[in-house]
Amino acid sequence: MANTPTSQKTRGEESTTHYPGSPTSHGTTPQGGSMTDKAKDMASSVAEKAREAASNVAETASNVGHKVADTASGFASNVGHKVEGATSAVGDGMKSLAGTIREKAPHSGMLGSASSSVADSLESSGRYIQEQGLGGIAEDLTNIVRRNPIPALFVGIGIGFLLARATRS
Repeated sequence: MANTPTSQKTRGEESTTHYPGSPTSHGTTPQGGSMTDKAKDMASSVAEKAREAASNVAETASNVGHKVADTASGFASNVGHKVEGATSAVGDGMKSLAGTIREKAPHSGMLGSASSSVADSLESSGRYIQEQGLGGIAEDLTNIVRRNPIPALFVGIGIGFLLARATRS
């Protein structure tokens, strides 16, 4: 009976042919459902499919967002490790320079005393940089500014002035 036409004759009308599922002249189908009900069912089905599609898009976007966040986190961690390695290398270089100054500079007199003082300062600074890293340096600098806000402000103004003069020339 699939798509088999049926004939109907009403009083005063010619014979009409209807296909199963097609509406009659009164807005109903031969099976008894109204066009409105079918439209509502179809609209409900379409709405459900749209909700499913939106849910799938949201889930995909969320997954992509998590992947991007994980990649960015890994990248930041990698950069952090490289910066810490570079900081350690700077500390090594400063300690090495202190040793070179001790070897090549005069050992006696006023110049010997000054070179020894410079070498000691370079060596202790290099050790500090190696041990503390950038995080420790930033923390110590923050504490200094908190303890001495006015001098820190003047130092900042002075550095800004020098940078402005250097970039203007």
